[in-house]
Amino acid sequence: MNTFIALLKGINVGGHKKVPMAELREYLTKCGFQNVQTYIQSGNVVFESNEKSIQKIEETIMKAILDHFGFEVSVLVKTREKLKRIFDDSPFSEEKKKASYFMMLHDTPESELVKEASEKIYEDEEYEIIKDCIYFFCEKGYGQAKFNANFFERKLNTFATARNYNTMVKLLSLSAEN
Repeated sequence: MNTFIALLKGINVGGHKKVPMAELREYLTKCGFQNVQTYIQSGNVVFESNEKSIQKIEETIMKAILDHFGFEVSVLVKTREKLKRIFDDSPFSEEKKKASYFMMLHDTPESELVKEASEKIYEDEEYEIIKDCIYFFCEKGYGQAKFNANFFERKLNTFATARNYNTMVKLLSLSAEN
């Protein structure tokens, strides 16, 4: 049995794509996942599965949400090891890391696209694209930032979903318990 973390993009934001976590846990359990746990309302799911294909797991979760809740959601699944690597690879000092965001990318973008996206700079905002993550720090906070996931998705041709430091720490903790 392998432990996975699913990150759902754009649910329970501003009254759109409402997904009650208890209902999601129950439905994903019916789909064959085990020890399903959720963390906060923004679409963080830790679970176990015998399935080894990340792509099949993502497809199963996307189809389950579409069938049960009636709308499409982008799903990014990581193993605990990959999530830990992303967390550990942060280029920021510990102080900045604790105030930063991890914009995880579904696919590792081509180096040419990374170079092009990296040319855009805003004052008081720092980011570095490393493999399948954009490490993002903004002195004013994510809500006040000029950069957002949509900018990077367009530039890098893949979808992104962001989590803050505290959420990453909690997901790593929950997935270690499985």
